[in-house]
Amino acid sequence: MNPLNGYDIEDIAAGMSAEVAKTITDADIVLFAGITTDVNAVHMDEEYGRTTPFGGRIAHGMLSAGLLSAVLGNHLPGPGTIYMGQSLRFRAPVRPGDTVHARVTVKEVIAEKCRVVLDTVCSVGGKVVIDGEATVMVTSQRKRDAAAK
Repeated sequence: MNPLNGYDIEDIAAGMSAEVAKTITDADIVLFAGITTDVNAVHMDEEYGRTTPFGGRIAHGMLSAGLLSAVLGNHLPGPGTIYMGQSLRFRAPVRPGDTVHARVTVKEVIAEKCRVVLDTVCSVGGKVVIDGEATVMVTSQRKRDAAAK
């Protein structure tokens, strides 16, 4: 992996995977609400959250899903990666104090277009809370070499 460009398309193969983990804090939820302006009471008010089917406050789904972006941009494929698409299915809530494990696994490499399709999964305690699929554009050593000539 090139520290400036991450993995080039020539170095990526189906089955490769990477993961990050983060414990979601009250501060994360408040900051995310401030950035997005999503102040839905189910995220911000424990008393209200207890009146919902969740039985308490839950984190924004997109806060947890954002960890997938961290894996893609920092680890696999890494720096230089451009997000092109993402499908998400929210399977279970994430609560303050939960540790979310975000994992991406290469499903398909489309070398001629410098595209990679990855399975994306977030889990808490081994239970899937989000799953989906991402498509990203990655760098190419071959293209850099050709441009340098």
